Order: sequence, then structure tokens, then C-alpha cells
Amino acid sequence: MQISSVRDAIADAARPVILPDGLGKLTCSGYVPDSVIAPHFFVGEYEQDFDKAMGRSLDELTFTTRVLVSTADDRASQRLLDAMLSGSGPASLKAAIEVARGGPGEYALGGLAHDLHVTSVRGYRWYEHAGSNYVGAELMIKVIGEGSS
Repeated sequence: MQISSVRDAIADAARPVILPDGLGKLTCSGYVPDSVIAPHFFVGEYEQDFDKAMGRSLDELTFTTRVLVSTADDRASQRLLDAMLSGSGPASLKAAIEVARGGPGEYALGGLAHDLHVTSVRGYRWYEHAGSNYVGAELMIKVIGEGSS
């Protein structure tokens, strides 16, 4: 798998999230940005396990992604974050990203990986990013794919 392409494809998959009226669009990046325009989703660190099958035929990556929301109104901010962390619904990051799994027999992320799965949410807390404070959380995404490509 080509890591940079996979990172960008995950960010692209998150973009269709529909935020509540009046909140604009979710901004997304496949990398850790210098600064963010909240609400913002980005792909951060990752861990990679090589050779999960013989002949470099399968690698497994676990991406730590983050979503950051403005703290202008603490209650409204947390409600928005809760909606994006829900397992379903128009604002659900899990639902939006997992659309990129493709249909039966199709590769995930437009052919970049065999499959992906949003596995968990963790780290729901206040974050400081580039000198600004946000409420946010991490979503863990497991991606499996060809190790030799």
C-alpha cells in the first residue's frame, strides 16, 4: 500500500459528513495540519504490521485520526462531536468512512486497500493544536492491503 495515498483517501471518505444546519462543512486532511479550521478531521499517526500473510501479500495498518471542534460553546461543541462519533446518522464519521469499503468484491479506498474498518473512538477530551484549544476525539481505523505494492 502507498501510505500517503491511503491517508488522503481516508480524508476524502470523511468529507461527505453532513453537519447540522448552520455549521458549514467538515474540513479534512490526510496529514497533521499546521492549523485547522474547525470542525476538522485529519489522519495522524499510524502503526504498521508487515507480513500478515506470506510473500508480502498482506500488511495491516492502524491509523489514529482526530476530529477537532471549536470550543466557542462547550455544550454545542460536544453535541456536534457526539454526532460525528456516532455509529450512524448523517454526521457519523464511521458511516461516511466505511462507505469507502466499496461493494462486495471491490477493493476499499478506490482500489488502494483490501478493506478498512473504523474500530473505535478514544481520547474524548480537550486538545491543544497550533496554540488553539478544541474539544475532540480519536477514531482508530484499521486498513489491510497488499504489502508489496
